[in-house]
Amino acid sequence: MPSPRLRRVAVLVLEGAKPLDVGIPAQVFTTRASMPYEVRVCGAAPGLVTGGDGLSYHVAHGLSALAWADVVFLPGYRTPDRDDPPRAVVEALSGAHERGARLAAISTGAFALAATGLLDGRRATTHWHYTRALARRHPRVRVDENVLFVDEGSVLTSAGAASGIDLCLHILRGDLGVAASNHAARRLVAAPYRSGGQAQYVPRSVPEPLGERFAATREWALSRLGEPLTLEAMARHAAVSARTLSRRFVEDTGYTPMQWVLRARIDMARELLERSERGVEQIAVDVGLGTGANLRLHFQHILGTTPSEYRRTFSRGE
Repeated sequence: MPSPRLRRVAVLVLEGAKPLDVGIPAQVFTTRASMPYEVRVCGAAPGLVTGGDGLSYHVAHGLSALAWADVVFLPGYRTPDRDDPPRAVVEALSGAHERGARLAAISTGAFALAATGLLDGRRATTHWHYTRALARRHPRVRVDENVLFVDEGSVLTSAGAASGIDLCLHILRGDLGVAASNHAARRLVAAPYRSGGQAQYVPRSVPEPLGERFAATREWALSRLGEPLTLEAMARHAAVSARTLSRRFVEDTGYTPMQWVLRARIDMARELLERSERGVEQIAVDVGLGTGANLRLHFQHILGTTPSEYRRTFSRGE
């Protein structure tokens, strides 16, 4: 049988492009045995593109790469609140979207995406420093400044550079499953999952060592998902009150402690469905959800599908 076609990723480098924003999708999706993607870095035209922070880029492809791609990334760029991208860029982005490509903006790349009108009436985010400017320049966009990324289906936006990693892992998780996303996160030495609803910028009123303590508690909980876990037990591990733990969990992850545990259990179930032959009842016990009925209920609520359908989509050899 012929091998499946590689998924096509274009990274569009605009004038003033920020180096981290360009590098993140280019590195995450670089073709390798574990990553069935082909990446093309492009610009308004092939050749030299002046970037931000003292760097420039020599891109091999022009806007034809957008007609080729399944996913187009728009990295952030300098002074996005002053001028829209060239008309040819805006038209090429609109054409790619009309053809069925997903458009994913990192940081201030949201301004280029908004210039197409495709964000009108939709939720979107950008770097917290520019959220008000985005709302002023594109008042029809429902700007949310308190999230790491927003997935509106065919158009996706994210906050600063680090949340670009979260967005890439989110796309990977949807394309290839949680095992592939976790593998990529380990390769990047990045958190395998941060909620899109997590706050971009939370002023810290507690010492940093306390943040480290909560990170240790999350690791402790992840190693015990198959066991009973309660808010009180997690608070005891962190040596704080249940109220303090709940407040900080929402700040750090976007979820209450028990919501976070439930999603961690569902992610563990996803990986077992992808990588093992265990039945749904056994997986439910292994991840701490007790029964197959309970697993199916939460799986459907969080992912909108059943464990069996998920396994057929993401199991090995599919």
